[in-house]
Amino acid sequence: MNAAAAPSLPEIRACFEGAIPAMVATCAEDGTPNVAFISQVYYVDERHVALSFQFFNKTRRNILANPHGNVLVMDPVTAGFYRLQMRYLRTETEGPLFEGMKAQLAGIASHSGMAGVFRLLGSDVYEVEAIERLEGASLPAPPRPGLLAGVRRAAERMAACGATDELLQAVLATLNDHLGIRHAMVLMLDAAAQRLYAVATCGYSTSGVGSEIEIGHGVIGVAARERTPVRISHMTNAAAYSHAVRSSMRESEPGLALDTEIPFPGLAEPHSQLAVPILSTGRLLGVLFVESPLDMRFGFEDEDALVAIAGHLGAALDLLQTAAEPAAPEEPMAAAAPSAGGSPLAVRHYLVNNSVFIGDRYLIKGVAGAILGKLLREHTQQGRCEFTNRELRLDPALRLPDLSDNLEARLVLLQRRLVENCPHIRIEKTGRGRFRLHVDRPIALEEICA
Repeated sequence: MNAAAAPSLPEIRACFEGAIPAMVATCAEDGTPNVAFISQVYYVDERHVALSFQFFNKTRRNILANPHGNVLVMDPVTAGFYRLQMRYLRTETEGPLFEGMKAQLAGIASHSGMAGVFRLLGSDVYEVEAIERLEGASLPAPPRPGLLAGVRRAAERMAACGATDELLQAVLATLNDHLGIRHAMVLMLDAAAQRLYAVATCGYSTSGVGSEIEIGHGVIGVAARERTPVRISHMTNAAAYSHAVRSSMRESEPGLALDTEIPFPGLAEPHSQLAVPILSTGRLLGVLFVESPLDMRFGFEDEDALVAIAGHLGAALDLLQTAAEPAAPEEPMAAAAPSAGGSPLAVRHYLVNNSVFIGDRYLIKGVAGAILGKLLREHTQQGRCEFTNRELRLDPALRLPDLSDNLEARLVLLQRRLVENCPHIRIEKTGRGRFRLHVDRPIALEEICA
């Protein structure tokens, strides 16, 4: 075959989606050949693939004795066959590559009825030395999806945003309008608690804003921990990749007898999921997560597109965070709070974890709860309604995380929880790093130490 016509690994990337088992040929030390099916050939980069190491079988013994082998893969769309000549390099048992393969294998196992059999022990990394397209009839390749236009629209919309809330809505709207993704959410990192909290969602019956996922739990948590995309193309019942069920406050804080869990808004039976870390200057800011009730809804092109969008989002979040907390702001103007009528609104603020209840209804906790407690305390005691991001950051009583924490995202979370659960209290942005507290009824604030 003409070497100039040999395909590259990126050109046959569809062969590595796990839809069709591959065949691997190895040779023992004495020259005895062995051919076996393998459930997973995973695309690593332009020169490398990884094979799933699940059993210490003949293939495994051969490759440790003789590092050269061939793999036969098939394009699930065109039915074209390709032979890869490879050389074994190493085995990885942890890290981004291992976790990405583990997630994909969980989906393959569930789809093929082998959920109790398939178990990834390691990711065997190979250098691909040559690729040969085998002769035979094949179907024409379909047009490639026009995802680049969607990425461009996302970048344009994000570049036009001047506030974090506007930015988050722009990302979700672009996914829906230009990439056809109906169910999505953005989660931000709470580094101190080692959790991610949902700050913007779309496509669900309830928003779930404020719900949390622990780092390392589920598709979202693993993507955050390993800082790598995690994609599942088939429905999986694997416990490690279902939505994490968080412990209630009764377990983590037995002294508090009130439930503070916000239900997670994910699909009841997702058949495809993709979680992409949001990074900026090497730091994890959060996770962009999408899902679908359809099998194989998200391919590698979708993954590439969402990685690009998440990169733009991370940079934009950092820029808006800096803009919202100027180094030398003007002193806030004292403003008397307008008189509020009606019966007092009972608000309880539990200082042990900064959870806030409006009447008997849970609203928020953690950093956002501490912020609301401060705002309502100063409103009731001093009549204040004008505040700045900077004073929140510098208030030692709030014990806010360091400057890398996105305070703007915390305020967006608080603002949305109030809109959904308490129409009598609102937060309104009034300028760069400034916001106003609106209260329509007198506040009866009770702060409880234990």
